[in-house]
Amino acid sequence: MKLFWFIPTQGDGRYLGTTHLMRQTDHGYLKQIAQAVDQLGYEGVLLPTGNSCEDAWVVASTLVPVTRRLKFLVAVRPAVMSPTLSARMAATFDRFSDGRLLINVVTGGDPDEAKGDGVFLSHDERYEVTDEFLKVWRGSISGTPTTFKGKYINVEGAKVIYPPLQQPHPPLWFGGSSKPAIELAARQVDVYLTWGEPPALVAEKVETVRKKAAEAGRTLRFGLRIHVIVRETNEEAWRAANDFIKYVDEDTIARSQKALAKLDSEGQRRMVSLHQGDRSRLEISPNLWAGVGLVRGGAGTALVGDPETVAKRFLEYADAGIETFILSGYPHLEEAYRVAELLFPLLPISKADSTEVSEGAGPRTADEVVGNEFRVVK
Repeated sequence: MKLFWFIPTQGDGRYLGTTHLMRQTDHGYLKQIAQAVDQLGYEGVLLPTGNSCEDAWVVASTLVPVTRRLKFLVAVRPAVMSPTLSARMAATFDRFSDGRLLINVVTGGDPDEAKGDGVFLSHDERYEVTDEFLKVWRGSISGTPTTFKGKYINVEGAKVIYPPLQQPHPPLWFGGSSKPAIELAARQVDVYLTWGEPPALVAEKVETVRKKAAEAGRTLRFGLRIHVIVRETNEEAWRAANDFIKYVDEDTIARSQKALAKLDSEGQRRMVSLHQGDRSRLEISPNLWAGVGLVRGGAGTALVGDPETVAKRFLEYADAGIETFILSGYPHLEEAYRVAELLFPLLPISKADSTEVSEGAGPRTADEVVGNEFRVVK
């Protein structure tokens, strides 16, 4: 099992849907999160993309020098970016980070945002562009001159001269729930991502994608993007979940749901359908809480409970085929520690991935000295 964390370039704080105790997410704060996550033993981090976020490539580039082994899942945007330019960016980033780049292929699900970027295409047309983009991207990053004439993309002799460290290229990750998205994933990517729906629905989706990939003669790995609210007791965890949304009023929920309804993302539609903006129906599956989705797009669910309960839910998703979990919690700095301290010991994470020893220091046990004399080692 591989655990990732999240870099909140679109904002962070203790409460949802309010400016109360909102945290300034400047570079210093994001660096704190990245360094903490790196030391705690998370495999990598996801950086969000879109007009509500800081630019993922620029942010990731500033965090590589201050981390040691953390991997960065950074988005390419077909129809917005040139496939050849993005391949060069990926190759350079991968070499300069010593092979710590992962590529998140984001087709996009917000038509208004797409228009702001000069993209006036339908939902299905954006997936057609993505298919052409990846063919050119794969070809050019291989170093072999690539000529391609498609419906949307035309290149002659596209190539990347300086190759990436990871061969044949950094792994391609992708999420999408519509039929064109699943067909694209089966043909083109390495890791398929889904949001935190109930385990039975996730298992069904994984099986669908797996069968499609098998028809194309390929195999994929699978990941889950989800929030976590874990505390030492179930009561504390549910109290923390309810506190997280205590400043969200009904008007804010209504405005948010209206905005999300304009998106043409099938994954977003599935997220909204889990709760339909109703506070009274937020536990949509045992310990799976949809409160985040009341006012946030994208991943809208959280696993809530004590460490043993949440670990059990993780293993249910693992049984459904999930290998990688991309987690987040608010505020992201403190919750990265809480998740590592409470959940890591209960999950099948290899010791090499879940411990870190600082340079110049010997191994340090988790103990405490009391009375300036006695070590507490229990």
